[in-house]
Amino acid sequence: MRISTLLSGLWAAGATGLMASAAMAQDGLNGLKVIGQPTQGAMGYQPAATELARDMHGLDNMILVIIAAITAFVVLLLAIVILRYNGRMNKTPATFTHHSPIEVAWTIVPIIILVFIGAFSLPVLFKQLEIPEADVTIKITGNQWYWTYEYPDQEFVFDSYLLQKDELAAHGYTPDQYLLATDTAMVVPTGRNVVIQVTGSDVIHSWAMPAFGVKQDAVPGRLAEMWFKVDEGMEGIYFGQCSELCGKDHAYMPITVKAVTPAQYDAWLVRARAQFAGVPQNVTVASAQ
Repeated sequence: MRISTLLSGLWAAGATGLMASAAMAQDGLNGLKVIGQPTQGAMGYQPAATELARDMHGLDNMILVIIAAITAFVVLLLAIVILRYNGRMNKTPATFTHHSPIEVAWTIVPIIILVFIGAFSLPVLFKQLEIPEADVTIKITGNQWYWTYEYPDQEFVFDSYLLQKDELAAHGYTPDQYLLATDTAMVVPTGRNVVIQVTGSDVIHSWAMPAFGVKQDAVPGRLAEMWFKVDEGMEGIYFGQCSELCGKDHAYMPITVKAVTPAQYDAWLVRARAQFAGVPQNVTVASAQ
């Protein structure tokens, strides 16, 4: 019993030390403003931080106008029918059953509308699916119920867990950011193509970042890709959530991304390599003979 208690104590101390190290690795990124965050009582999207998100917002606004016009037109037709062709106003109802021009119109017009929408939506879809050359590659693994981030080019990995209410202040977050903030954030540079590889270790998760306009299911046994490029000048903190029901703690699996300038990112990499046992900078590893 004493040995098991001692081992449990050592394990807890080690875990606490690792979490503290993870927090220390990002000390140089304090002071970032929060940009991508849900707002109580607000409507609409979070501010778009990428071209992908702006394209999606524009497409959504265009389709909303089309839907509103179609709805108004249908309501107008219903009002005309109700007022003009009711039993009191129209004593003798018509007896015809077909009207070829109308039938042709309600077949051709929807086709034209769908082709118009497709002409604008397909380029947006292709832009999302055509992965550019990566400036930064990050592999994300969904676990029950936390995220693992791997920077393969730097050869370091860290886990990201939900911050409890009493831990928020120590990490620079406010009480209203509970269920949004994590102990360790994924860090990306602005103005660079970030290619994300997504998979799952147990069940299906989904990595979603609304302000970036990206969402990708994390399926065990499969490696999916997506990409984004945060606009220069949009440095800040962005929050997302797991968007696929993945078990009892699905609601406690947030995502935190810190977008920083390339210079800040390079400085963070130096600290992260040391804290997460990555490859030291400017070190060449000799190949085996």
